Amino acid sequence: MAPKIRKYDAARVRTAVTAQFGHVAEAVRGLTDEQLARPSGLGDWTVADLAAHIAWIADSLASGLARPPAAVPELTAVEWPFPTASLAGKIAEAAKETLEGAPLPELYERAGARMAEALAENPGSRVLDLWIGDMTLADFLVTRTVELVVHTDDLARAAGVDIPIERQALAACTRLLADALALKAPGASVEVRIPPFAVVQCIEGPRHTRGTPPNVVETDPLTWIRLATGRTDWAAAVEGAQVRASGERADLAALLPVMR
Repeated sequence: MAPKIRKYDAARVRTAVTAQFGHVAEAVRGLTDEQLARPSGLGDWTVADLAAHIAWIADSLASGLARPPAAVPELTAVEWPFPTASLAGKIAEAAKETLEGAPLPELYERAGARMAEALAENPGSRVLDLWIGDMTLADFLVTRTVELVVHTDDLARAAGVDIPIERQALAACTRLLADALALKAPGASVEVRIPPFAVVQCIEGPRHTRGTPPNVVETDPLTWIRLATGRTDWAAAVEGAQVRASGERADLAALLPVMR
């Protein structure tokens, strides 16, 4: 049986995307040259490269809304994580061409203004013509919470600064990646709990009907997001007590990361 498609509060997701971008913009304005030159932990990107990429996330959303709309959606939010790896190189090149040469504060001011204007002018039902597959704006904004939360965490750790993460953005990001796991490994033999935001069942095998399930994985939202995106290793997270796994089937190592 296919997992039930989760519904998101479109207005809250819009607000969360805008607010999270604002948190990053404020943090970037305070970074020193030494912090910007540090390695980001993502390939050969520096912190400055990562910060520019986050600006591009907002700028590219505005660019997508400036194009003529597509006819019908081809991809839902929960399907989005799987083809992302194949476009990484193309996205990096596009971001470099769009942003190269401008100071970071200018990039953020321009991108934030463009995104705000574009969102104000377009309903969630609009279908965007995207490289990854045509999606409704409402669904695509849910995926933006993943990009923004994941890269906010990357930036905070690499630069050594605290950057707030909007609760609604964290919730949407956590839920989307949990649902993607359930889609990747359908079944009901393992229950994955990420309080307070998500509970999903996955992996084929005997299912429980009452009481505590025999196979349970539980962790916190940020640990889950790092696991689902390859920032944290499953074995290390279990050994470090960041993940509690009970039951002979409660091992997600072969299914992670959900997206790269």
